[in-house]
Amino acid sequence: MHSPDGPSQRQLRVGEMLRRAISEVLARGDLYDPELANVSVTVGEVRTSPDLKNASVYVYPLGGQNAKDMVKALNNNSGEIRYSLNKNIALKHSPKIKFYVDTTFDQMDETRRLLSQDNVTRDLDTEPLEEE
Repeated sequence: MHSPDGPSQRQLRVGEMLRRAISEVLARGDLYDPELANVSVTVGEVRTSPDLKNASVYVYPLGGQNAKDMVKALNNNSGEIRYSLNKNIALKHSPKIKFYVDTTFDQMDETRRLLSQDNVTRDLDTEPLEEE
């Protein structure tokens, strides 16, 4: 969980390092799970706990289909992914990894939908009144 002030610079730096490393592991196809074969995965964000012992990885499959099944398969293979990370990055402790569906893309689509409604575009096209 993040502090009220947000994640520290260290958490952000380690999270980005993990995001890149996990993306590479998934892109190379290092996992031998039939459920993950031929699946393109976007790793949107990695959030680490303040002690860097846990990492929440937010992923989304290309096209958005079968996201829950993909996340389940990734969580089943998290030990193997963690092992691959240990070979590629140097951290004092290897964080426990938990995968989640990244809903950011859905939120962006909903925002676009709301902004494209007639009443909103009409309000946005209206010029503000000039002050006297």
